[in-house]
Amino acid sequence: MLWLNANLFRTDPRWCRHEIAAQRAMHLICTAARNDTVCLANRVAMPRQRLRCKKAFSTRCRSLYSSSSYGLCVVLLLRATAHALQRAPSTLSRELARHRTSLVTYRAVPAHQRATRRAHQPRKPRKLAAALRLRRAVLARLAQRWSPEQIAHGLRQQYPRDSTMQISHEAIYGYLYWLPPDAFKRTLTRHLRRRHRFWRPRKARLSSRAVQEMVSIDDRPAEVAARTVPGHWEGDLLVGHANASALGTLVERTTRFTLLVPLKAKHATAVRQAFVRAVQTLPSQLRRSLTYDQGQEMRDHRRFTTQTTMPVYFAHPHCPWERGTNENTNGLLRQFFPAGTHFNKVSRGEIKRVQTMLNDRPRKILNWHSPAHAFHQLLR
Repeated sequence: MLWLNANLFRTDPRWCRHEIAAQRAMHLICTAARNDTVCLANRVAMPRQRLRCKKAFSTRCRSLYSSSSYGLCVVLLLRATAHALQRAPSTLSRELARHRTSLVTYRAVPAHQRATRRAHQPRKPRKLAAALRLRRAVLARLAQRWSPEQIAHGLRQQYPRDSTMQISHEAIYGYLYWLPPDAFKRTLTRHLRRRHRFWRPRKARLSSRAVQEMVSIDDRPAEVAARTVPGHWEGDLLVGHANASALGTLVERTTRFTLLVPLKAKHATAVRQAFVRAVQTLPSQLRRSLTYDQGQEMRDHRRFTTQTTMPVYFAHPHCPWERGTNENTNGLLRQFFPAGTHFNKVSRGEIKRVQTMLNDRPRKILNWHSPAHAFHQLLR
């Protein structure tokens, strides 16, 4: 370790510009660091390099800094050293306060090892890991297939004055992914809507034959797009394993209330009959229109309109956003019925149970009310 002496700061003809103190300090520090590194290389193994911020203290910075341990007591040399290292003087002060071993001693390698260990340690424990009552409440709702955002807002409404029972959805995601990769983590992440880590685009399936006598979505009344009048629905099929089975879905655009329709087959007649039975259970004021894609299962749309008095409007090809409510609901249903499900083996009781769970969950678009609550308000 270098002990700085005032005689080392004598005038040198090479240093004739401003910042003389900074350049002299840099020269002395580099010289001492080279001598210090030779000794350290024979005794201490340097830690493995990590990807860190460019402004963070590196091993070289700490080595240069350690050579001026005694001079750090001088404010002028502290600022000169900071200027030479292209760091703020306050950064050097904090580094000295954290890692010095005495008032006049600072060593680079032990300081860097301590900083590496601290970088991998959380500054405070995660809220879900420390709060048992909150963790039980979150895991119970997660088992009910609530999303982390629904859980966060649901707890905020249930415990408005208890901050210990409130948490953000980012903290819930962070806790789930922080867990070690074991069976418990797999069980929890299986309840999430998307089990895979990265987003995967869904490819639209186009029909080879156009549906006859279609009424375009462009001819739909303006009240449908505005969602001001309830009773307008969107429909689709949730396809199962090898396209051999399917489940019908009907979603009301205003309340997001969902009807799940079991299907015996995918052909047009079976789909029409099942949809007619489901729609006829609704009051007449809630049967105004149906928006569908151009799938062949809706070839009998004219007979459907005759039996239910609901006109059918067809969206444009390659435009799933024109039926965004139904597409989003199908994504939610994949949480219960993942791709590859054999719907012909799923009982009607199970389908109704999923329908009830989906309609009882709070929704952000409904100001965190459930679709069932909003739908029953219309029936009063």
